[in-house]
Amino acid sequence: MYENNVSAIPDFSGDVGDRLRRVEEREDIWMSEIDGGSISSENSSDSVTCHIPTTPMTQEQPWSKKEVEAALSNLPGGEVALSLIPSLQDDALQKALEEFKYLTLNETVDCRHRKISLPTFANGFMRKALLDSENGAAAAATPGRLLAEWPDTCLLISSWLGHVEIARVLLDKSAPVSTCDCDGRTPLHLAACATSVKLVEELLKHGADPRKWDLGKKCTPLHCAAAAGCVATVKCLIKSGADVDAGLSGKSPLHYAVLNNAGDCVEALLQAGACPNNPQVLLYHNRVKHEFGGEVYTETPLHVAASLGNVHCTKLLLSHGADVRVQLGVARSTPLHLAAEEGSVECTRLLLNAGAAWEAKNSRGQTAMHLAALAQSVETLDALINAGAKVNAEDDDGRTPLHAAVAKALRSGELVRTLIQAGASVNKADKFGYTPLHIAALNESSPTVMMLLAKGADVTARTKGGVSALSFIIRRTPDVLPRFVARFDQAISLHDHELGDVDCELRLDFRPLVPGGRGETDLMLCLVEVGQGHVLKHPLCESFLYLKWLRIRKFFLLSLMFHSIFVALFTGYIGATYLWQVKRLSNVLLWPVLIFTCVLACKELFQVAHGICSYARRWENWLQWSVIMASGIILIPSVYTWQHHVAALGVLLVWIELMMVVGRFPMFGIYVQMFTQVSINFFKFLAAYVCLIVGFSLGFSVLHKNYKSFADPLVSLLKTVIMMSGELEFEDVFFDETAPLKYPGTAHLMLLGFVILVTVILTNLMVGLAVSDIQELRRCAGLDRLVRRAELVAHLENMLFSKLLDHAPARRIIRACRRGALLLHPPYHCALHIRPNDPREKRLPRDLIRAIYRLVSERKTRRATFRGGVPPLSRNANASTADSSHARLSRMYSNESQQQLNELAVELKRCSYNISTRLDNLTDKVESIARDLGMSMHLH
Repeated sequence: MYENNVSAIPDFSGDVGDRLRRVEEREDIWMSEIDGGSISSENSSDSVTCHIPTTPMTQEQPWSKKEVEAALSNLPGGEVALSLIPSLQDDALQKALEEFKYLTLNETVDCRHRKISLPTFANGFMRKALLDSENGAAAAATPGRLLAEWPDTCLLISSWLGHVEIARVLLDKSAPVSTCDCDGRTPLHLAACATSVKLVEELLKHGADPRKWDLGKKCTPLHCAAAAGCVATVKCLIKSGADVDAGLSGKSPLHYAVLNNAGDCVEALLQAGACPNNPQVLLYHNRVKHEFGGEVYTETPLHVAASLGNVHCTKLLLSHGADVRVQLGVARSTPLHLAAEEGSVECTRLLLNAGAAWEAKNSRGQTAMHLAALAQSVETLDALINAGAKVNAEDDDGRTPLHAAVAKALRSGELVRTLIQAGASVNKADKFGYTPLHIAALNESSPTVMMLLAKGADVTARTKGGVSALSFIIRRTPDVLPRFVARFDQAISLHDHELGDVDCELRLDFRPLVPGGRGETDLMLCLVEVGQGHVLKHPLCESFLYLKWLRIRKFFLLSLMFHSIFVALFTGYIGATYLWQVKRLSNVLLWPVLIFTCVLACKELFQVAHGICSYARRWENWLQWSVIMASGIILIPSVYTWQHHVAALGVLLVWIELMMVVGRFPMFGIYVQMFTQVSINFFKFLAAYVCLIVGFSLGFSVLHKNYKSFADPLVSLLKTVIMMSGELEFEDVFFDETAPLKYPGTAHLMLLGFVILVTVILTNLMVGLAVSDIQELRRCAGLDRLVRRAELVAHLENMLFSKLLDHAPARRIIRACRRGALLLHPPYHCALHIRPNDPREKRLPRDLIRAIYRLVSERKTRRATFRGGVPPLSRNANASTADSSHARLSRMYSNESQQQLNELAVELKRCSYNISTRLDNLTDKVESIARDLGMSMHLH
């Protein structure tokens, strides 16, 4: 019997309060430690992690088995007794008891000095020597003599091992029942740990004190029995007068019973009158009160039950009046927080029904909803939502439960769906600018990203560091991009009639291109920024950009008109002041130029305030400031010689600026881009060969110092650069009578080398480079045109919808301008209906209409092929046939007249459409209606 008790003694130690506090200290709440609080660059490659503390159901004892046995081994004769007593069984036990019956406790002179503990003043070496002496004497003694000469040690060890027979005979021979080891553990403590009811009863019969504390005031025998989970021992001790509320300010027996999931013991203690709550305010720490603004509470049994998800104990505690509002430690966790963190839906429901406050926040500002989402418990979330918990509650970092739900990919799909259905804001950003879409992309959870996109997540949302969600998607979940772009295909659908009909109508839904924000071109700009500008060639994007340009071009024309007038006035002032010196005209033009310069400076300052980093990256803005500075200098009334230099540079820069403004116009953009690109590459090329040119210029200065163009080294360098164009002046240099050639031969060879290396090779290389750049620009002209248009439209729209204008004086004018710039007016005016077979359709260019028509036609062909179950070879053949048919249809549509289109329509009508075609038509209509209804309900 006692061997079973020995094996049942758990080898665990610890304190649940300390364990929970260690968990709180160890917990790394997701993303709160990244760069001091914010990722400001998309170079961050670490996934956002969410550490959810686990609380396994382990037995927690006041002392570990190893700790107790170490203390017992340090008793006189303890090592021998620990090894001998477990071996006393059957005949050996009877023989030892028979021998012990005829002996008296401590009867010999040699054993009178033996005490339960060694002198406290003994140093380490003395204590070890005495212990070795005692153990040597005990090893030489017979079992009966061991019991007689070391009764205190044997009583403690037999109580720990649950050996009732030996303990009984020792007690009958008056062994001291109040003896204890060096830590103050009595035989009753050890017997309660061993869950030996008979031994406990025997000790109580001989006067053991059930209220006795150990030396550290850690626990009484009732604590030990409750921790061991032995309800019989608990009841026996209670019946003998044990204090059920012992240690209430710290860890009571009820606490240990709950911690070890001993439901029977919990019920017995509560029925005996144990208090389910600790004293209210146990501790005031000025530091903690200053930091957290509240009080520090001790741990109650209800905290333990909730943290372990122990439904039975939670129910018992609540039925006996446990307080659901009390907060634990510096973390300020309520039982509801701990139950939600554990993901225990039953405990959560019990606490909510008992009046637990779902809006209570811990020290990090998290509600139970946050912790349930971190625990990935959909059921707990449902329970909290049904109780009225707010799904958009924010913690101290501005994060909602939806942020927590996407932090792990285990059940994030279910969590996201549950929270959004309950009204969670899918685009809510935390104080660092991160939306749930940012977090999902950082954690490389493609399914969660797709679900958020389907629920209206904004890919253009930016962090405080300016990184868009689309940038994270491209880098961390690139497989999402094709499915994201496929939504553009679905946005173009057949609205009415069949494709070949004259009255065929196609519907272009632009809502996927406008995910949110103040402007309508944010997505276009994001696509360009992340290197996905080719997506702009999609017919839906191209149509949107075309229509958007028609809306916003009036603002560009105003800007072009402003710059044109400024250039005209500036040029007139330069001519009147520095060229013709007409003072009267100069005085007339002075004030208009000054006013336009001030307006231009204000416009640039407005752009600087809108975003200084992006502003500084554009070289055109530096050109603008150069013009402003030049204009300010030449407007100084007194005319100095150096002002002519500034005037010359200023008039050149102002015309270059006008060229750049004109280059933003789509019609001329490609040509100005050719000029700028070739210029940039030319200067790069020249920088690579500048050493060769400098070498030749210095050589010419040495050999032709009598020639006026090479007399000065700096002028010689300029002359050498000019000679690259082919202006060699061979006769003037070598046959000038006024400046005879001094070093013939070498001069001729150097000139020949210059002609071959520079004029022929280097110049032709530069021409070839320019030609290749132009060819490349022409090849990508369509895409570049779209990119430039998107950037221009986005720039004008960002300026128009800037927050700086929200409080401007002319609010009505600004609101009118903003309405005029918007293409979509939700919820109704978000789509465009075009008739591709109607020659009167002028809202889009004809080539763009043909591209839209081709897209819908090819999609219908693919659907019909897949639904018909065509084998792969036949499918390929049909695909090639369909491609040729679409090519012929495109040629007929673009080249033939309306009569040919009508004939084609009649021919198509004569064809009998199969069932799949009809179903396809019906499917398109149903999808269109469903999208309209879904968007309307979402917006309302």
